[in-house]
Amino acid sequence: MKKLLFISVILVSLTAAAQPKIGELSPEIILKDLAGNPVSLSSLKGKVVLIDFWASWCGPCRKSNKHLVSIYPTLKTKGFEIYGISIDEDISDWKRAVAAGKFKWLQVNENGGWNAPVATQWKIDQIPTNYLLDKQGKIIARDLEGRHLEKAINDLLKQ
Repeated sequence: MKKLLFISVILVSLTAAAQPKIGELSPEIILKDLAGNPVSLSSLKGKVVLIDFWASWCGPCRKSNKHLVSIYPTLKTKGFEIYGISIDEDISDWKRAVAAGKFKWLQVNENGGWNAPVATQWKIDQIPTNYLLDKQGKIIARDLEGRHLEKAINDLLKQ
């Protein structure tokens, strides 16, 4: 009996701590934007959404962001949004990076780096990391880049 109870506790712990999976509804996220206002992920329901975890000090993130800058204006008019989550610990570094990169999409931050609650909830262990959500908030794909990302977004926008 003790062995069964122990195994049950471990399984519940692993399930509770699991990274969000493709096919599941995205967990809610509420973080503050550049103006300090809380913005919920669920407020974007009805749009195709890319959740993009990044940081100002991350070279690959900044490269990925350049691609998003080029595709965002056209896709936004079709019903696409980016929920950019910075894990920068220094808010001023985050704000400078957003301004320098000319990111026009929604930016939020939960300073705390790798230990920020959202980063730990989503089991973020590398950046950039992204999740593509359909209009109902279901996770469709993870870590898409370049043309693959554009195609997946356009396919979802047509649905």
